[in-house]
Amino acid sequence: MFESLSERLGGVFDRLTKAGALSEADVDTALREVRTALLDADVSLEVARNFVKAVKVRAIGQAVTKSITPGQQVVKIVHDELVRVLSGDDEPEALKIDNPPSAILMVGLQGSGKTTTTAKLAKRLKERNGKRVLLASLDTNRPAAMEQLAILAGQIGVDSLPIVQGETAVQIAKRAKTQAAMGGYDVVFFDTAGRLHIDEVLMAEIQAVRDIAQPRETLLVVDGLTGQDAVNVASEFDAKVGISGVVLTRMDGDGRGGAALSMRAVTGKPIRFVGLGEKMDALETFEAERV
Repeated sequence: MFESLSERLGGVFDRLTKAGALSEADVDTALREVRTALLDADVSLEVARNFVKAVKVRAIGQAVTKSITPGQQVVKIVHDELVRVLSGDDEPEALKIDNPPSAILMVGLQGSGKTTTTAKLAKRLKERNGKRVLLASLDTNRPAAMEQLAILAGQIGVDSLPIVQGETAVQIAKRAKTQAAMGGYDVVFFDTAGRLHIDEVLMAEIQAVRDIAQPRETLLVVDGLTGQDAVNVASEFDAKVGISGVVLTRMDGDGRGGAALSMRAVTGKPIRFVGLGEKMDALETFEAERV
């Protein structure tokens, strides 16, 4: 997903590293191209502007323009700044599953891959952390959503909350919380309903569920191909519900990758995981250095 951005930046740096000693004008020219490459990759204007400003402050220092390999020095500064923006200033923490049954609230728009991601995370916690997991679907809008989660739970060998027709999301949340406590589960996932766009009904429902679930983590699942609109979605969910992290799905697709950069910079929330396909083990922790 980040390949097109890498190619654009690579072209800028090839010219830069051949230049010998750099003047401030050389750095300005290179950074103009960096800014264009970021915008072409779907990074928001404000984030691209701040990024270039931060790089320039470091690049115009005497150490760079007079160093033996100034071009490489600028490349390193841009690289370090990209890593800093994507990872933030703190190390990404592990999921908070410290007080059983720990509730994890999964939120996002319809079609973002939320239900599949819920199952992938459950499988990961079961196999890598030895946790006993309960999955609960609160999606009363799509008839097949509850069955889908139940089928996925069966495939990965974890329990799902029995489906009771006619219950509201709030009633299901209460039942899931009770069952998780009585059944001795370590983690309970609340897979909330999505919509095609953000609306007041969706937010009111998620807020009511959040108040019951008292989640240790609220993870926003975003389709990595959504582009710039993903930033608005993340900001809106964070303002209305409060999110602790982001999971980007379809990162194996051909999207431009800039949304990830923007989302991290605008919301300040860490990208915790990335989905790389449909299979149940196609989920990885997000590592800015590697990207």
